[in-house]
Amino acid sequence: MTWVAHARTLAREIIRPESRWHSALAEVPRHQFVVNWWERQGESWALRSGPADPPAWMATTYSDQTLVTRIGTSHADRARPGDALSDGTPTSSSTLPSLLVRMYRHAMISDNDQILVTTGSGYGTALACVRLGDNYVTSIDVDEHLVHTAQDRLSLLGMRPQLEVCDITGPLPRKYDRIVSTLSIRSVPASWLQALRPCGRLVTTIAGTGLILTADKTSDGGATGRIEWDRAGFMPARHGADYEPLPTDAWKQATETEGGESYTSRYPLLYPPDAWDVMSMLELKIPGIQYHRSEEKGLRTVVLRHPDGSWARADTADFLTSPTVHEGGPQRLWTELEKIRNRLNREGTLPLYGARVTITPEGETTLTRGAWTATL
Repeated sequence: MTWVAHARTLAREIIRPESRWHSALAEVPRHQFVVNWWERQGESWALRSGPADPPAWMATTYSDQTLVTRIGTSHADRARPGDALSDGTPTSSSTLPSLLVRMYRHAMISDNDQILVTTGSGYGTALACVRLGDNYVTSIDVDEHLVHTAQDRLSLLGMRPQLEVCDITGPLPRKYDRIVSTLSIRSVPASWLQALRPCGRLVTTIAGTGLILTADKTSDGGATGRIEWDRAGFMPARHGADYEPLPTDAWKQATETEGGESYTSRYPLLYPPDAWDVMSMLELKIPGIQYHRSEEKGLRTVVLRHPDGSWARADTADFLTSPTVHEGGPQRLWTELEKIRNRLNREGTLPLYGARVTITPEGETTLTRGAWTATL
């Protein structure tokens, strides 16, 4: 099976040939790390098998897109042809190659840097091995199957980085010059700061946002940096086989109840994940909100829900009519969303990108820009 031409085309589309990451993209066979994957079909997930359709395998794996390899606890590699999942949340994937390269470039990696990366499919680990050499790369994941599968696939290519089963938010195996996490976190774990060498650099994203955080270790054991003028979103780091589910009645309450407070919004209906700046600002204020949208019989509905029982629902017949909002629970989710939209309309921007980041040795992470501040 010829894959080299596909890889070279992908590299050419993503980055200039003089970049040191260009050769890594051109030389790593991504299809060997994504043999099977889950593909969204409406509200369900269908299994796609590369060997069952080689042309589609090449076209898909050498396109610049994220491929989901695990839903809940269901690994695509362990599924059978024809399998489908009625629902579920993605818990692992092969990140789109251009974003992997952007994260690595934010890390400002130099030759001889010891780096820690997250495993997933193993493709990003392979890119780092080509760029630096196996001896400089440590790759970890909380999922034993993912680590062992990636190790086998890397070995077939003659790559033998250090791979370990490890929760990235806990103690880390050794010391590093760079930590690059393609999992998102709420605040920087203290273990990262302990594992970083003097002047070491970390790169990650803040969970539930589109914010890329970079920071350099300081002499007091903390770190300083900024929110980059760039956007990315990753799955939140998990600490076990799956994410903690919301209470089953939370969804029913949010979608069906007529209780709580109600009012007419002053703004057109918005699905926050379509507006990353707004969603990011809301997540910093109220972390953990989940979103859902639907359209039935001409009625468009957006639902917000939170693990503490807070919920909000807004619906309208068209985008020109202001939606009717219902909300209840300990916090007023849509009201907070409206405040953010008010600020955006008033100031023309939100104080996120370019914000200064200060991290204490204990991991308390504070963002500031002008008079605005948020502590994670």
